[in-house]
Amino acid sequence: MIEAHPSGGYILEELVVGMVAEKHVTVTEQRIGQFAEASDDFNPVHMDEAFASRTAYRGRIAHGLLSASFGSAVVGTILPGAGAIYLGQTLAFHRPVRIGDVVSSRVVVSAVDEASARVTLRCEAFVGDELVMDGEATVRVPRRRRAPKA
Repeated sequence: MIEAHPSGGYILEELVVGMVAEKHVTVTEQRIGQFAEASDDFNPVHMDEAFASRTAYRGRIAHGLLSASFGSAVVGTILPGAGAIYLGQTLAFHRPVRIGDVVSSRVVVSAVDEASARVTLRCEAFVGDELVMDGEATVRVPRRRRAPKA
């Protein structure tokens, strides 16, 4: 498990297949409300217990993209970190996330393409031992800066 780079972000030349980073976030009523405000997604399955209790989920669930955003936080702040730019992301949701759950988002470097300065990341999110979401991200990562010409 790696920590955030002292500079804020890893550059392409520092990344190797197998590097892993994690972040643990508790889903709260406040986070769901803030996400609803930011995304303008007020689906009652996320916001209204009476409505949600009558659904297949038998109660409120967090927005899927809220859980996915925790993985984005790993990418933007730990691995690769500052300077990484998302180019694409696939997602599959396997289980609902509820208020009070602690989501553990794990990012693993699965490929490094030196020519394009792109990195492929395996992204997973767990609540306890249960996989709730997974997918693959492609990000562009800064290269080592060249010395100025004399």
